[in-house]
Amino acid sequence: MTAYHEAGHAVVAHVLPHADPVHKISVISRGMALGYTWSMPERDRYLHSRARFIDEIAQMLGGRVAEKLIFKEATTGAANDLQQASELARRMVTRFGMSEKLGPITFGSRDELIFLGREIHEQRNYSDKVAAVIDEEVEAIIREAERKTEKVLKDHSKELKAVAAELMKKETLTREEFEAFFSL
Repeated sequence: MTAYHEAGHAVVAHVLPHADPVHKISVISRGMALGYTWSMPERDRYLHSRARFIDEIAQMLGGRVAEKLIFKEATTGAANDLQQASELARRMVTRFGMSEKLGPITFGSRDELIFLGREIHEQRNYSDKVAAVIDEEVEAIIREAERKTEKVLKDHSKELKAVAAELMKKETLTREEFEAFFSL
């Protein structure tokens, strides 16, 4: 299951144009994670587009979608991926104005401790009606990314299965070993 989960993340990252390249994939447990796919940008980024965020969410969903395609059900192994994807989609809508329905508006005000680098309080400055639309838009973004992920993994099921099989044998793949599956 873990091999397919990590292979799903990696294949989606490799295929989508706005995702960062895969540098290493492993099914060796680390802390709470049963495996990991390490993607890293090749250059610093300061600005992010909606297309980049959608591809990033699609990559986060790659493990869960791979589990569903291969085993016909998803496991709790995708819980952290879902949390991160949902948080990014919510930021797209509430902070970055990337919502079709709500437009270029930010929602909620945040009191931040800049020297700590994290938020401590968020105040809601919008109605229940707007909150419902925010929730709908977050779901629409997640569903859009999920459809993209499903298409990629169906179109590249041969590579998905081959990468997972190799992970079951070797436990860890380097960037070069992984990318070789796409040059066959």
